[in-house]
Amino acid sequence: MNVSVVDRYTQRVAAPAAKTLVEEAEALDDLGAVGILRGVRERALMLELRMKDGTISAFSYAYLSKASFDPSEGIILHFGGSTVRIIGTNLGVEIRSNVRLFQSLLRHRVPWLQEADRTASLEAHPGMLLIDEIRIEP
Repeated sequence: MNVSVVDRYTQRVAAPAAKTLVEEAEALDDLGAVGILRGVRERALMLELRMKDGTISAFSYAYLSKASFDPSEGIILHFGGSTVRIIGTNLGVEIRSNVRLFQSLLRHRVPWLQEADRTASLEAHPGMLLIDEIRIEP
């Protein structure tokens, strides 16, 4: 069948279906202290910081200008005029094969971080990643 050039370029293309909440949940590994996106092309727009007192702050990855990791001091992220310090144990451990928290943050693959409350700290396994404190400094 011959289709004219005008017809070919003026045909309406159906928009791709939006992802459902179930599909989005399946693309995320919930590891208690951290959420890691699984898909190779998946990227988080913002980093959500969940504090143990229930407050939540979020920072746009677009403003992440500098990041550093020192096992004795934790992870330090600079977002514009604010600094986020992540203090915990086993921050450098492999979460999954070839997946570490710092590298995942640099690749915008972490949608949220969760401070551990007292029960989570007591129940944690010795080699498990645990975020003891998240400090937001102006």
